[in-house]
Amino acid sequence: MKNISIGVFFLFSLQFFAQESKTVWQKDLKSSTQDFLSAMTPTLDRQILLAGSSINQKPKQLATGLQQQNRGYDYHVVKLDQNGNTVWDKYFGGTRHDYLISSVATQEGGFLLAGTSFSNQAGEKKASNIGGSDVWIIRLDENGEELWQQTLGTTGNDEASAVVQAADQGFFVAGNISSSKQLFGSKDVFVSKLNKDGKLMQTTVLGGKGLDEVTAMIPTEDGGSLIAIYSTSGTTENKVYTSPAGQHYPTSAEKPDSKSTQNFAADLLMSLQQTSDQGSQQAQDPIQLQGKSEDNFGAGDYWIVKLDKNARIQWQKSYGGTRDDRPKSLAFTEKGYLISGESRSSSSGNKKENIKEGTDIWVISLDKDGNELWQKNYSFGNRDIAMSLDVFRKSGKNNQSEDRGFLIGGYTQAEEKIHSDDEKFWMLYIDTNGKEEWRKHVEGKSRKKEERLVSAKLQNDGNFLLAGTSAEELGQENWKIIKLGSKELENLIEKQEIRIYPNPVEDYAYVEIGFEFQGEADISLHDLSGKLVQTLKTQKGVTKINTSSLLQGLYIVTAKTQNKNVNVKIIKK
Repeated sequence: MKNISIGVFFLFSLQFFAQESKTVWQKDLKSSTQDFLSAMTPTLDRQILLAGSSINQKPKQLATGLQQQNRGYDYHVVKLDQNGNTVWDKYFGGTRHDYLISSVATQEGGFLLAGTSFSNQAGEKKASNIGGSDVWIIRLDENGEELWQQTLGTTGNDEASAVVQAADQGFFVAGNISSSKQLFGSKDVFVSKLNKDGKLMQTTVLGGKGLDEVTAMIPTEDGGSLIAIYSTSGTTENKVYTSPAGQHYPTSAEKPDSKSTQNFAADLLMSLQQTSDQGSQQAQDPIQLQGKSEDNFGAGDYWIVKLDKNARIQWQKSYGGTRDDRPKSLAFTEKGYLISGESRSSSSGNKKENIKEGTDIWVISLDKDGNELWQKNYSFGNRDIAMSLDVFRKSGKNNQSEDRGFLIGGYTQAEEKIHSDDEKFWMLYIDTNGKEEWRKHVEGKSRKKEERLVSAKLQNDGNFLLAGTSAEELGQENWKIIKLGSKELENLIEKQEIRIYPNPVEDYAYVEIGFEFQGEADISLHDLSGKLVQTLKTQKGVTKINTSSLLQGLYIVTAKTQNKNVNVKIIKK
């Protein structure tokens, strides 16, 4: 299993960035135990979920009715409102270690959590452990109450890496499999598609003869997903599964493969059967075992895989030089996809530019079929780490949005020594062809305690969120989050007086009032006859409204403040 401190941590004073930017607010979540922050997830209405793992000292209720002291970490999630105030604080776990790795905000305002669990049925864990470690998935509503949970795994070690919500409201969960009974290599990738109720619909396993690790995943507009994999593998043949009952699940024209492949696929089928309604028909081909079709260029490459809505591979591409290259972030663009990551390779393989120093940022633009449009190398000095990737859009012709540029966030750290000026957080803004428009960074300052930056996220109002941990002494880590604003970012945001998303709407929509107001605003919803359908008051810049009871058709949403009255049309599907 990978260490809970996923990614690269470093000593970092989160306060330093405020010197050249406006600090909107800062919050410190105190703890008396050892806590790990792994993810920060902004919601559509600009609330925030901090997700990680903490030691919860409260005893766990066993299936037998007895209580047992918790022996490890639990999932720990804290929801903050738009001003950084705690809305709720929740723990989920069994009696052993449960590490929360990834989270995603769902359209209706809830969350899906995915992590790696060593626990049997106890406490909040409702399923027994399948193998060494399993993937444990929990769906929460906006109040932090559990809607459903799911355990996926094999008799080996399985770990979660990423989760996203698909266009059909289901979910893609991706992670890695480490087993003594190898499928393809020392570590392989799995991607499972779940429906909105948590039923496992399809699993694809892919890999090569080396090590392959999921580093990022995003949903795509066609209902599928795009996955970034750090790969040390070369071209590998597909495998075919034959169940003990003789049922075939081929991925190529080859003959059935080894017993280890059969055992793994049988484990997956067991998970599939456990989560399906009794008597329901299984998918005709619920498991795909797909080898890597791309050559490897160096020690490690970008391996980019596009999957359809059923988690089946549509295309795969590899990018790299002769040394080590690691993808970190993905984004959907007007023309296709953007990948950012870190490179130690000079011009070699299919990498076209040399690095300048240590580790540079390497960005690749692909079209929708995975063909390269352009690639660029950027350096900030020494070891450059990519943390975030955002696309800025503007309104174009016929109300179609157009890409305006891309913002990359990250930090730079010295590799062999730690001094007070060795770290700096930076932002890089590039145009749609990769040309640098501007960069901004602030040097680190001397530190009196350990600080580790975990996540950097840009909110849709143009403010940047930085989250991490700090500790006066080992074992007493606090979670820290800072919301920052800057003029450069504000200038990139296309301001509208009122905006509805998504639009067309289904069950829920979010009303964003794009100008500052004091006190309250009245939000009202009228049909085309002028009949008042819904009204509410808000003090928030973004407010969630329930549109599930509306009939199909066109409606007018109005936001009224003391000084302004603005409206916009929405379509109910």
